Amino acid sequence: MTYAEAIDWLFSTQTFGIKLGLEGPKQLLKEFQAFPKHGVKVVHVAGTNGKGSTCAMIDSLARATGKRTGLFTSPHLVDYRERIQVSGRQISEERCAEMLTELRTICESLETHPTFFEITLAVAMRWFREMECELIVLETGMGGRLDATTAVPADVCVITPIGLDHTQWLGDTLAQVAAEKAGIFLPGVPAVSAPQEPEARLVLEKEANALRVPLEFVGEPLLGYPIALPGPHQAWNAALAVAALHRLGLRLDYDVLHYGLSKVKWPGRFERYPATDRPEIILDGAHNPHAAKMLAETWRQQFGDRKATLLFSAVAAKDIAGILELLAPLAERIHLCPVDTPRATPTAELAAAMPVDAPPVTEHANFDEALQAALSSESPVLIAGSLFLVGEAKARLEGGTFQSSMQ
Repeated sequence: MTYAEAIDWLFSTQTFGIKLGLEGPKQLLKEFQAFPKHGVKVVHVAGTNGKGSTCAMIDSLARATGKRTGLFTSPHLVDYRERIQVSGRQISEERCAEMLTELRTICESLETHPTFFEITLAVAMRWFREMECELIVLETGMGGRLDATTAVPADVCVITPIGLDHTQWLGDTLAQVAAEKAGIFLPGVPAVSAPQEPEARLVLEKEANALRVPLEFVGEPLLGYPIALPGPHQAWNAALAVAALHRLGLRLDYDVLHYGLSKVKWPGRFERYPATDRPEIILDGAHNPHAAKMLAETWRQQFGDRKATLLFSAVAAKDIAGILELLAPLAERIHLCPVDTPRATPTAELAAAMPVDAPPVTEHANFDEALQAALSSESPVLIAGSLFLVGEAKARLEGGTFQSSMQ
């Protein structure tokens, strides 16, 4: 298959939906010979918010020590290959197509067809093996206990802040969600966690105790270093990343920390496009209340009391009212549009979720119409509420082709 044909086939596998469980991914990784070689270190990251930023920091810091790294994240914003990177470089279209062609044959021979996410993990792990990565960073797709990434044995487990999200899959209490996240723990394998709400922390401690896992909670943010990602919460993510690498025995001196944190990149999280012949644009994929709270704090840190023009959208099964309660006060006007995914929430439902004291709201038929209207303002434009929306915005701003997905 060509790359275009391979991507078309892969994206068609999304019709198989989400299947939580480890037997399928273990079998696929075995058939594809994609497990890491002996001696390769694996960092496994689960949590509700901050997973991507923490993974990016672990990757950047490890590279600063001279390690060849493999980074697996999801979802992508614009291009599928963003999910699979070796030392900061995406997998090539040619090799990606070759692997997907091989995997298609394997998938057709299996009793249960692997999911989009399982196939993507297999591509990443095989690529990391071929490129002789010394350290691999795996971000869970959802949950942890039955997430496909848990099929890969880890050398250190990381838990970022836990909140309510994907409740239809993970449970509707912090304790239930925490139990799913703690499912990445392995007997005797060290784990580090961000500070947690008492209900979530107790679950993590009980699971760690049962498995004799040495569990450490980060006690303070990492200060005194230039972190390229804005927002006060990123100092906590940095502390978590450093704690994880310490558990692997990596030597992190001042120069490594300074360079690694100052060079870290994680697109779509308070990503700024400076004003030219239009207002400044800020992209942030705040898709649940905890992320929206972090976005609001970062906005006020960067802009003070200055108001934004908010361009907002969200997908189904999210706490849209909870997100808008935190973001609406930042705005002087709000523009709504649907996102380019079957999971899009109609603008009428978005409008109905607005707080009673929200600023004026305008509904639009599509993103381009909403963006044009938002840019007619002199205020900075904040595009937030969904990573699908952020991906579409990045494609427009950078001239890329948006590859919409459901996972």
